[in-house]
Amino acid sequence: MTGVTRIGVSLEPDLLEAFDESITKKGYVSRSEAIRDLVRDSLAESEWKNDEEYMVGVIVTVYDHTAGGVGEKLTDLQHVGELLHETSQQASGGRLGLASLIEWLRAQMADDAPLVSGSRSRRLDSDAAAVQLVTIHASKGLQYPIVYCPALFDRWVSTTPTIPLFHEEGEERLRCRDVGGDHPANPGWDESVARHKAEDAGEALRLLYVAVTRAQSQVVLWWSPSNNTGNSALHRLLFGREPGGEARVPDSVPVPRNDAEATARLQQWAERGAFTLEVADHAAVAPAPPATDPPHLSIRALERTIDTTWRRTSYTSLSTPRDPEGHELTGGVGSEPEVAPRDDEPDTPQPAAAAEPALPGLATVIPGTDAPSPMADLPVGATFGSLVHGVLEHADPQAPDLHAELLEHIHEQLVWWPVDLDPVELAAALVAVCDSPLGPLAGDATLRQIGRGDRLCELDFELPLGGGDLRGRHSRAQLGDLAPLLREHLPPGDAVRAWADVLDAQPALAEQDLRGYLTGSVDVVLRTGGRYLVVDYKTNWLGPFGDPEQPLTAASYRPEALVDAMGHSSYPLQALLYAVVAHRFLRWRVRDYSPRRHLGGVLYLYVRGMCGPDTPVIDGHPCGVFSWKPPVPLVEAVSDLLDGAERGAA
Repeated sequence: MTGVTRIGVSLEPDLLEAFDESITKKGYVSRSEAIRDLVRDSLAESEWKNDEEYMVGVIVTVYDHTAGGVGEKLTDLQHVGELLHETSQQASGGRLGLASLIEWLRAQMADDAPLVSGSRSRRLDSDAAAVQLVTIHASKGLQYPIVYCPALFDRWVSTTPTIPLFHEEGEERLRCRDVGGDHPANPGWDESVARHKAEDAGEALRLLYVAVTRAQSQVVLWWSPSNNTGNSALHRLLFGREPGGEARVPDSVPVPRNDAEATARLQQWAERGAFTLEVADHAAVAPAPPATDPPHLSIRALERTIDTTWRRTSYTSLSTPRDPEGHELTGGVGSEPEVAPRDDEPDTPQPAAAAEPALPGLATVIPGTDAPSPMADLPVGATFGSLVHGVLEHADPQAPDLHAELLEHIHEQLVWWPVDLDPVELAAALVAVCDSPLGPLAGDATLRQIGRGDRLCELDFELPLGGGDLRGRHSRAQLGDLAPLLREHLPPGDAVRAWADVLDAQPALAEQDLRGYLTGSVDVVLRTGGRYLVVDYKTNWLGPFGDPEQPLTAASYRPEALVDAMGHSSYPLQALLYAVVAHRFLRWRVRDYSPRRHLGGVLYLYVRGMCGPDTPVIDGHPCGVFSWKPPVPLVEAVSDLLDGAERGAA
């Protein structure tokens, strides 16, 4: 059962009641309540286990506590689970997600799904009453109520084996092969062939014994004259010696000349109680069905309409500018590359204020101008961003030698994301990133202090939008419905609230239907102090570029500048959607989940502004870290909207 892929397992009461009912029908009335509670506890046992481990745990737990299973329902569950696991592993381009597996299962259940006997045939919860086809070798040590042996009378033997195989005489009985062939230089060839045939004939008798001793109640044998009958063990046993005579079976016996001779010999054995003799008459040949005229064939007409509002989208697609007809200005639908660079970071530096902004009439500069960025001399662009993401995803932040650990993963990731840079310089910069404080939402912890056991990297998700996982359900929710929610729950000046103005200014964005699936990947979810933080890495260049007199410093990534940068990008929508994703995930995985207690907020780590332990802190917030703590009512309202609930509905 290990590795079994998940099928929509949840903690819904209806699932547990249905499971309880199935067990009750099978006679486990006294234990059904305990089993139901056991399943509920198993599903909520761990916060970080994946769906496959959950399904394995449920099935194994149920089998262990029902004294052998509860019949065909659990057999069907095991069968479907194995098919889903096999399909998820064989998918081209990577493993299938939960939504894709569910869609595949629905397609297999459809009336026009292809029939494949190996996977579509329903399994029996017990094969005790089934007809089993097994070889004689496979049946050794087993017993069956009734055994049929329809071909023991037929055994082909070659005139001369190509390479005789036999055992030498003596105590050791060495196994030999005669590779010399029929040649004057090999005088023992005829003896080798004779020994080979004799041992082969003896093995046939031993297999006959195995076959006829497998039956508990009855064994049925067939005998018929053929070109190969004389060498078969069954024929030699019946016709090679007289009933009551010497118990010696020759290696080959001539076949009787007619049915009368054969019947007479077989009747002698039957009269001595060896078996009951019956004549196996040929069945009448069924007449061929009458010919019929072939049906008229024609091309099927496409009569249904295609729902163009249902789509698989991402936050990037939702925030992409569109023309008046609603088409994405960045291009149409294309194939998905196996390895794609980041699509949420610019390829060029972004405009920013001067590196040393001063207050009018004062000589005091903004804090951070004296803290140079550790990535000031490193390149920009989406490929560089993908390189940094890959290194931070796979490196162990608590490795004894963090610089060496990062350097090793930089060399690995450069194969996927080739960038012209000094790996040692990048490793030193990422050490500074890992030693920078993350701010008040993280209790001023650093990435180095949060080990692998408290982080979930690259949290892939497939989130149903407006009932996208249900047929026949249509939601009228649109992206623009977020605007009133943002204004209702967020105060003026909030960086994420500003996205409401963007939706008002771009009707083509606001009028996008929220139907289908939202897909994406959260860079990392961190657990610190019992709270969970959604974290996204950004390598954006926010300061002056190309001016040697104004190097990049932490001042360009002060909290005020990050709020401004967020307001000029689509990141507020990303932060809001990813907060909902974390809320959904934690709701399914954390026992006694409470968003007020467990949902810690969102961190955008602008790594070029994270300068290590000495990163400047302004009003309690370190440079390079954008922190946002969404109100719980907002997260729940957006989650309901994405699920298809219409604003203002009763």
